[in-house]
Amino acid sequence: MLPDAWHLTEDVDDFLARAGDFLRSRPALHNTPLTNIEKLRTRRAAGHGAEATVFGRLESGGEVRAIFHRTPRGFLSVTPLSAKQASTLAAHLAGIGHSPSGVIADHDTATAFAETWQRHMGAAPAPFWRTHLYRLGTLTPPQPRPEGRVRLAGEKDHEQVVHWCREFCVDVGETVSIDAIDADSWTDTRFADKYFTFWEAPDGTPVSLAGSTSMVGGMIRVDPVYTPAHLRGHGYAGAVTVEVSRAALNAGATDVVLFADPTNPTSNALYQRIGYVHVADFTGYKFSYDAPEAG
Repeated sequence: MLPDAWHLTEDVDDFLARAGDFLRSRPALHNTPLTNIEKLRTRRAAGHGAEATVFGRLESGGEVRAIFHRTPRGFLSVTPLSAKQASTLAAHLAGIGHSPSGVIADHDTATAFAETWQRHMGAAPAPFWRTHLYRLGTLTPPQPRPEGRVRLAGEKDHEQVVHWCREFCVDVGETVSIDAIDADSWTDTRFADKYFTFWEAPDGTPVSLAGSTSMVGGMIRVDPVYTPAHLRGHGYAGAVTVEVSRAALNAGATDVVLFADPTNPTSNALYQRIGYVHVADFTGYKFSYDAPEAG
């Protein structure tokens, strides 16, 4: 056993056998690793995703207390840790030669890890993503309901979905994903395995979009929610979010969650009006490593 009780592996099936119950114990808070690791597992089972991905679990008293995994883009996704645990993990990974692109976690965990990583590796952390996590309480449809209807997006809507997902990333500054979203590279994006729903105007024109993940551990995440700028202010985003949330509940989800940009008071107020309750704040840091000097 490692001195700090962290166990590392590249075997996703072994990792899930040992840490799956822990991930499912708090599906809202663990929603990102739940969906990401399931995607890695299914891709590997299908013969894709041959690149090694590291998984780690922190054990204490015979129980898993926290986990991390490295995403395909090289970031560490970490479940909540104390400041001491985050610093210990950073020190351990630095000691065995890991060089992640950055870290994504709840704000306190990510910050503690980034500060320790900078001390050990000299890699300057720069925040690139901040978000509020919400979990659905009592679903409360907004009134009045806008004119129109909900419709599941189909194959013929693919170009529209790709276009709006790219616009969504531009809007929220999700620079990691912007360059990767086009018709040719769609299957490698974080949006490719989602289900999409439109809110349509009475004439059948799509006016808003909401995506959702498959259910993992009783959890479904609503992501993304997007309305083009010229169509905002009519209640379309609220209507489509309510319908996707309702569908998640009808599918048996015990936890329906979504992330919201903390700099957008309109979307945060909307989600709270329709029944979403704030759970935690998350932060992502990128690490800048100094290039070695030429000899």
